[in-house]
Amino acid sequence: MPELPEVETIARGVNERVRGDRIVEVWFCGHRQPFKNLPEIQSKGLQGRTILAVHRTGKHIVCELGPANGKPAPASGSPLDECAIHSSAQWIVHLGMTGRLLAGPPDAPLAAHTHARLSLASGRELRFVDPRRFGRLEFRDLSGCPGFSAAGADPLTVTEEEFRQLFHGRRLPIKAALLNQKLLSGVGNIYADESLFHAGLRPRRQCGRLTRAELERLRLALREVLEEAIRMGGSSVSDYVDANGVRGLFQLEHCVYQRTGLPCRRCQRPIRRMVLAGRGTHYCPHCQH
Repeated sequence: MPELPEVETIARGVNERVRGDRIVEVWFCGHRQPFKNLPEIQSKGLQGRTILAVHRTGKHIVCELGPANGKPAPASGSPLDECAIHSSAQWIVHLGMTGRLLAGPPDAPLAAHTHARLSLASGRELRFVDPRRFGRLEFRDLSGCPGFSAAGADPLTVTEEEFRQLFHGRRLPIKAALLNQKLLSGVGNIYADESLFHAGLRPRRQCGRLTRAELERLRLALREVLEEAIRMGGSSVSDYVDANGVRGLFQLEHCVYQRTGLPCRRCQRPIRRMVLAGRGTHYCPHCQH
């Protein structure tokens, strides 16, 4: 499943290509799985709206939309926070396990399992492709409901004290806590493993027993790993590609994830794997304590 760096990379790429463009035609597939509200509602709601901005919230991509049949916004329009304030509606995309959101020319070959096509005034198309159909699409008219927000804190902006309070007194293993989207939004298996390695912490360590210094080390490691993964376009370990259909490169920098039996990049001892909180978990028994 795409995690924070992959979703952030896609959101930035889509924003660069479609910001200020207007939706002139909408097509949805006949499968019901991708839709959190009826495709007829989404199609009617999206038609004629201008895409003010596209951004990431947790593991979701949020398209901020202007009023229906409103004037197109300039491509170099207001900053994201202003766009969100003046947004009249949102189109919310969750990529699920294998989802892709692609922005390109209308004559690009149509991929199998394409579930949505938004034709834009510029001639581009925004397409949602999802072979396994675990992704979700939702339209929100903000005149009748609140805008989308993530349940947990954003690991790129969470403060030292906020981070400490998230885990204070909890008895669950720190790896399981990092995966809890109600605590931190956007962290998945890859970046939990990698961040714990860089922080030198064993995945089984109980949250409530970590010292303030260890938690701060983890917070900084998590942010550093996520920011570097974003710079490298994310990790392509399965189906993930960016808004242009290009694979990421951060998988080449993984220190523990899916490196079972391979030598640790620091101490050269074999990386181990265990199952924790139902997820395959990779760590170095020598470098992590």
